[in-house]
Amino acid sequence: MKKKSKLIPASRKTAKATAVVTTGKGRVYINKKPVEIITPLIARERMLTPLELIGKYRDKVDINVRVAGGGFMGQAEACSIAICRALDTHFKTKEIKNRITDFDKHLLSGDSRRTESKKFGGPGARRRKQKSYR
Repeated sequence: MKKKSKLIPASRKTAKATAVVTTGKGRVYINKKPVEIITPLIARERMLTPLELIGKYRDKVDINVRVAGGGFMGQAEACSIAICRALDTHFKTKEIKNRITDFDKHLLSGDSRRTESKKFGGPGARRRKQKSYR
């Protein structure tokens, strides 16, 4: 019988991802597509980062991720955070948690940065019109 972990949510900026880890043969699906056909390549590599970190445990689980919102890199980051959290709750070993946090602590805790809102008096959040006195 397959051991199934609960739905593990994660978000990055406006992208939201949910990962489910089951015992299996090492297959990874993002929105019901194999991760091998995801483009662009940099986003695929970011999604597969957690699997490279866990090493020998990779071939023991199947991972299904649903992701929506944001851009392609935000979605890739959200997927990697969700996968890391799901693997951490599935295996419950200090070894995996330490490998992940040594590589990047935001893979388990998330990254709280958001874009700053635009204010009056200028074209962006901080930039203002230049003044000339002469």
